Amino acid sequence: MKAVLIIYNQAHTERIEYMLDRLEINGYTQWPLVTGRGSESGEPRMGTHTWPELNSATLTIVEDQKVNVLLEKVKKLDAVNKEVGIRAFVWEITGTV
Repeated sequence: MKAVLIIYNQAHTERIEYMLDRLEINGYTQWPLVTGRGSESGEPRMGTHTWPELNSATLTIVEDQKVNVLLEKVKKLDAVNKEVGIRAFVWEITGTV
């Protein structure tokens, strides 16, 4: 199993939820208000007067065979509008309780 952390501009929230539903990924945790700055484009999302936009994050644990499909969907979503921003990161899950 793998953990997939998806961090994205809040504008993508409904698309992320739809994507997970379509891939039959039922379990996930969302953080609706995340601040930060991406390493590639570097535009801050801080929820301030100067940088008013915010990000959100979703963490899901999925079977290995769904990881590449999920990453491909994230990549396609990013390609539609690079300026909005979305990234995904994958970790190995070595145990659960």
